[in-house]
Amino acid sequence: MGRILIIDDDQAVRNATKMLLDASGFDVVAVEDGGSGIKAIEESKFDVVIVDLFMPGMDGLKTTKALRQRQPSIPIIAISGSMFRGGVRSQAPNFETIAAEAGPVTTLHKPFRPQELLQAINTAIGTRE
Repeated sequence: MGRILIIDDDQAVRNATKMLLDASGFDVVAVEDGGSGIKAIEESKFDVVIVDLFMPGMDGLKTTKALRQRQPSIPIIAISGSMFRGGVRSQAPNFETIAAEAGPVTTLHKPFRPQELLQAINTAIGTRE
């Protein structure tokens, strides 16, 4: 079906997403940070990359720019979860604006529904063919 790279610092999200995609027939590699994602894309070919925008160290925007330098046409799906500010959960500020700067195929807000993710991946793979 396709080979997918997941880059997300949240182990629970990374594992759940990998399980969903494995069960859907994709070949999946999941890593925990931008540096590992860059190394993975240098060593292997992927059809789609899913990258969390807000990670410690090398954030998703820097990671995406580095991935684009190595494989300019790789479809990238940017994901982001909620943040806590003053005890209140809110979406990360300017998530779509930041994602647009990175140039992803689409954006998804965590938690996303399995069908939303699968649809985004199928769309991304379709743009590559």
